[in-house]
Amino acid sequence: MSTNLIILDRDGVINYDSDSYIKNEDEWIALPGSIEAICHLTKAGFTICVATNQSGLARGLFNEFELARMHEFMRTQVEEQGGKIEAIFYCPHGPDDGCECRKPATGMLEQIEKQFSQSVQNAWFIGDTEKDIDAALAKQCKPILVLTGKGSLTKSSINPAKLSDVPVFDDLFAAAMFVIADTGLQS
Repeated sequence: MSTNLIILDRDGVINYDSDSYIKNEDEWIALPGSIEAICHLTKAGFTICVATNQSGLARGLFNEFELARMHEFMRTQVEEQGGKIEAIFYCPHGPDDGCECRKPATGMLEQIEKQFSQSVQNAWFIGDTEKDIDAALAKQCKPILVLTGKGSLTKSSINPAKLSDVPVFDDLFAAAMFVIADTGLQS
């Protein structure tokens, strides 16, 4: 049972999303307050992991090297402000590939469990899509929906019963402040 892990989706939660995909570090632009949110979570003692579907790889829109550069760029921004992303997990497959890792499947969450030798059960999982919520619920994480990225659309289109126990916040910063307050930790 984990309480110190925080799992974050990437596009639409940490950085701006695009229907034409984020293909390189020049297109990777942090959402307002997201870097600060990760820093507050780090200082409060959380282990931050990113779990992100990256079907742009399967579609040939960018390659593994370009993805690694985006992730290094993201990590550098976080570290320059005193935060840390411990690990980044991504699914390189397309939506029709039938893989085990593409959210809402739980393969990335199982990779997190293996790498950190602990269950993700009760870990907070912050995302902007129903796939994020479904993956979180499948592994007994505590999902949070943010309204950035596809979050507003998700909120308006999802079955309200599914959201009944899911906290909803304007952005990652507000979600992070809630998580820190909920656990009684200080950032």
